Amino acid sequence: MSVLVETSLGDIVIDLNVEHAPIASLNFLKLCKLKYYNYCLFHNIQRDFIVQTGDPTNTGRGGTSVFGIVDGPSRRLFRDEIVPTVKHVAVGTVAMAGSGKDGNGSQFYITTAPALESLDGKHTIFGQVVEDESLATLARINDSFCDDKGQPYKDVRIKHTIILDDPFPDPPGLRVPDESPLPSKEQLETGRLAEDEEINVWQGRSDEEIEEAIKDREMYAGAQILEMVGDLPDANIRPPENVLFVCKLNPVTKDEDLHVIFSRFGDIRSCDIIRDPVTNESLCYAFIEFEREADCEEAYFKMDNVLIDDRRIKVDFSQSVARVGGQQQRFDSRRQERDMSLPSGIRLRNSSGSHGAHRDMVFEHDHYAENSSSSKRARMDTEPAARDRQHSSHSGHDRYENGGRDYRSDSRDRERSSRDSRRDAPSGSSSSSSSSHRSSHDGDRDRRSSSDRDGDRDRRSSSDRDRYSSSSGRAGHERHDRDRHYSSSSSSNDRHSSSRDSDDRRHR
Repeated sequence: MSVLVETSLGDIVIDLNVEHAPIASLNFLKLCKLKYYNYCLFHNIQRDFIVQTGDPTNTGRGGTSVFGIVDGPSRRLFRDEIVPTVKHVAVGTVAMAGSGKDGNGSQFYITTAPALESLDGKHTIFGQVVEDESLATLARINDSFCDDKGQPYKDVRIKHTIILDDPFPDPPGLRVPDESPLPSKEQLETGRLAEDEEINVWQGRSDEEIEEAIKDREMYAGAQILEMVGDLPDANIRPPENVLFVCKLNPVTKDEDLHVIFSRFGDIRSCDIIRDPVTNESLCYAFIEFEREADCEEAYFKMDNVLIDDRRIKVDFSQSVARVGGQQQRFDSRRQERDMSLPSGIRLRNSSGSHGAHRDMVFEHDHYAENSSSSKRARMDTEPAARDRQHSSHSGHDRYENGGRDYRSDSRDRERSSRDSRRDAPSGSSSSSSSSHRSSHDGDRDRRSSSDRDGDRDRRSSSDRDRYSSSSGRAGHERHDRDRHYSSSSSSNDRHSSSRDSDDRRHR
């Protein structure tokens, strides 16, 4: 039991499930025999879900069963035949599109996706699309371009139905037509493109108009891409008509100069020369925004190729949308995010009032500026004292080292002179007087050297504490080793001199 359904996009073969849905199968077969489905539209196409047809009015609200045609409007609908084991498992499942419980008429749908469990137990399944060519035709119907209501822009119709096998006898009173009826005027006037209608968008246009239209399409496609990546707030946005773009400026030209020159054409909202954000140097182009579009147009015609500061400028209408709508809001939000990343009480100020110009930090609160200036003055006041302490510590250290070297050289000279005097002195009282003189001299020398060393050590430790307070441990060890070296060398010199004196006395 099969039916061949010829559509405007190809043929579909449907096998009927007369075992589980005999009434629905009988209804479908007899309606096809009456040519009831001829010229019916696929009025509801939901991609990858279902395609729906079977309504001669093409509205989705009409249609009647074969029993209503034979027995009258009272039997327009028939009851459901829902079998729990029969489900919407495969693509191409055919079922009645009832208006509710037991509300089956002539409309039916075909699934275009597998495993539609949401439809199970709600609709009477009575057939299945078979053959690969039929499934390919179903796929083409599924891919039709439709509006938001699921109605295709180009008509997709059932053109004819052919019954391949019919096991049911005709109901009493069924009158089968001898030939397929012609479509009515209401069936053909759908307000959509006809199935055989070709679309030629360039018909009646010249080559120049076609080329311009193609360029407009390409520009709009590019604008849509910029909108998707976030560079444009809207693909349909247009640059303002009251902003001029001025280029080839002299680097010495200032904002005020352009404002004075262009203000003779009308009131100006802003006149900004774009500058390098790092060096704050002019990039030799500017944007001038007028209050009225007429003033902007007059300035465009009269100021192009005019000499300003020994440079002939170029003037054109601005193509930038940076100042329009959400784009300016996005720039403002980016600047706000940058300001929020700064420390509290600091914000960025535009030094020239133009976008992309150099920005300086300014303090929003006076107490913040006063605290910073006072801390700066405190540092300046403490720096000279620190430098003096550092200089004094260096000087003390140098004096200590020089003093140590002088002390060693003086002790050697005195020792040498004392030896010479002892050799020349006579024996007896002279030797005793000389020995007492030497002993007193040696005592004075020892006391003086000891007091000098103590004084030097005190001065050195005092100055070193000022300079090396942060590294006292290591410096202290070094100074201690150095003191031990000086003390040991002077003590050894004293021992050598006293031993030589005793040897001389024994010799005498």
